[in-house]
Amino acid sequence: MNHAQAKDRIAKLKELINDYRYHYHVLNESLMSDAAADSLKHELAQLEEAYPDLITQDSPTQRVAGAVLPGFKEVAHRTRMLSLNDVFSKEEVEAWFKRIIKAEPDFKPDFFADIKMDGLACALVYVDGLLQSGVTRGDGFVGEDVTANIRTIEAIPLSLRRQAKYPTFLSGRTEVRGEIVMYKADFARLNEERTQSGLPLFANPRNTAAGTIRQLDSALVRARRLHFRAYDLLREDSLDVPTNEFAYQVLAELGFSVNHQAKRLSSVKQIMDFAAEWEHKRQKLEFNTDGLVVKLNDRSLFERLGIAGKAPKGAIAYKYAAEQATTTVKDIFISIGRTGVATPVAVLAPVVIAGSTVQMATLHNESEIKRKDIRINDSVIVHKAGDIIPEIIEPLIKLRTGKEIEFQMPSHCPICKTALVKQKAADAAWRCPNRSCASRAWKQIQHFASKEAMDIEGLGEKNTIALLDAGLIKDTADLYSLKKEQIMGLERFAVVSARKLVEAINAKKDPTLPRFIYGLGIRQIGVQTAIDLATHFKNLEALMNATGDELDQVEGVGGVVSEAVIEYFAEPYNRRLLEKFKRLGVWPKPVIQTATNKLSGKSFVISGTLKAMSREEAADKIRSLGGKFQSAVAKDTNYLVLGENPGGSKLDQATKLNTPTLTEDELLHLID
Repeated sequence: MNHAQAKDRIAKLKELINDYRYHYHVLNESLMSDAAADSLKHELAQLEEAYPDLITQDSPTQRVAGAVLPGFKEVAHRTRMLSLNDVFSKEEVEAWFKRIIKAEPDFKPDFFADIKMDGLACALVYVDGLLQSGVTRGDGFVGEDVTANIRTIEAIPLSLRRQAKYPTFLSGRTEVRGEIVMYKADFARLNEERTQSGLPLFANPRNTAAGTIRQLDSALVRARRLHFRAYDLLREDSLDVPTNEFAYQVLAELGFSVNHQAKRLSSVKQIMDFAAEWEHKRQKLEFNTDGLVVKLNDRSLFERLGIAGKAPKGAIAYKYAAEQATTTVKDIFISIGRTGVATPVAVLAPVVIAGSTVQMATLHNESEIKRKDIRINDSVIVHKAGDIIPEIIEPLIKLRTGKEIEFQMPSHCPICKTALVKQKAADAAWRCPNRSCASRAWKQIQHFASKEAMDIEGLGEKNTIALLDAGLIKDTADLYSLKKEQIMGLERFAVVSARKLVEAINAKKDPTLPRFIYGLGIRQIGVQTAIDLATHFKNLEALMNATGDELDQVEGVGGVVSEAVIEYFAEPYNRRLLEKFKRLGVWPKPVIQTATNKLSGKSFVISGTLKAMSREEAADKIRSLGGKFQSAVAKDTNYLVLGENPGGSKLDQATKLNTPTLTEDELLHLID
């Protein structure tokens, strides 16, 4: 990127970020997720670092966002309420540490780290131990006087605790800074009440807390159960508070809630270890967080280092891997799936989301691209949660330069050049009708061999393609005719690997009915639907000959699924494939009703890694006892099982829906 391009990009970023910040901080509306906004701000900071002559005083990186709302008196802060520079990696933490060493060569690493709370920053002023005022951050220099509202928050003492340990703070002016937050449980309760009253739901705890404290009706503030967590202590004589660790000790004695997770650290390694620990444990906190605050413990050194722009040099905000980020669409190509569906896929400039690098995102279909107006060269917000394939949420239209290209759906399959068709005029998806299309063949075989289906070890993507390219197989049934001698001559195989693959395939000649149904790759049939069909029809022959009325009797099977099943078994190609399976001695076992259905009517979701068994093994065990295994937490989920390193999105959803959680040991007790 040259100077002129950087100047144009910076101007557009500043406009978009300022618009977002105005809606978020002033109007309490969210135009995008915090993670996406952080990603834009990070890009702007990096560009300004590369081109410092383009930094202007009105840049979002140079001031704290916010403005005083009408209806509240303006109050100037005696000491500016600063924001912090964000960092996202160990390398950026190390760079911050090196800058400190450069400025203070004799510095001995001494840091104080705390959980970064997702709420509304507020300063409380006490004079001779009595609460005088509460002021929001505002723009950092001037905030809003919300004294009447904060007095209703029980976590804020109306007078400081009078104890003998720190009498100095009971005389003169003492300022306490902290975060007004709404706990996750209170947020869920509030939204449940709004649901029962037919009112629209609030978006998230942070916006709700900020919007509540800005209400002119203090009775409403009291009813919403806000909390205050203190994180800073200011005195007219700065020597009264020598370290941040000491500040937390005093705050607790004065009657304030502080985060007990806060910790004194003595190296970058300890900072990163602390960050890693709370990345996994943060779901258990009462409030939401997206990272840590790390400061120098020595406050006099902190003051000597000073401020750069809007942020102190002696502190940073370490942000956890986001589930959303911004990037650009470099190209769009068509992927042909196992059922022939032609899916547009966006090629992205690499971006880290939820801890992994993302370079592609599904665009679903032609209609979805048009609805969202996604174009090649667009800047976009990309989302990834849990195991979901990355998806583009929306383009950032205000960042367009005129070089964006509208996508045109091709008329022919990019692999076999067969004309794409729609089975019905109303279908959203185009399809390649050629069953011999190379892309369809290897993806269907991959699906058949997957863990949820036949679970054939060693039949990965590259091995499948090698077998197809050599002409040894054309479909899934052909796998069972493979001989060790045929495979040994291929580039990727030696004697042992060829023998192991043939043994792995032959070991799955007697599959369970649900796995075999799922492995066939029938449209609309997922793992749970395959189980429901197997449980109802008991054997494959009965399913093959089922009528629409019979299929409609299966719980969870509607008209679309019934149609897909009938269509599959009516297709001559599929009938011939099943006959080939039978000739080769491959046929699913009929379902025999188990003696116990102790988990009947119970639905389970697993998040994280289990020690005693794989997720697939646990799912099979749950199903064998009559329970249901789900991939995501929903209203009908009975339990969320938490293994090691559980994902935040599932736990957040469980908290929102009041879904009970189980440890792995508790799950084992249930199923054993």
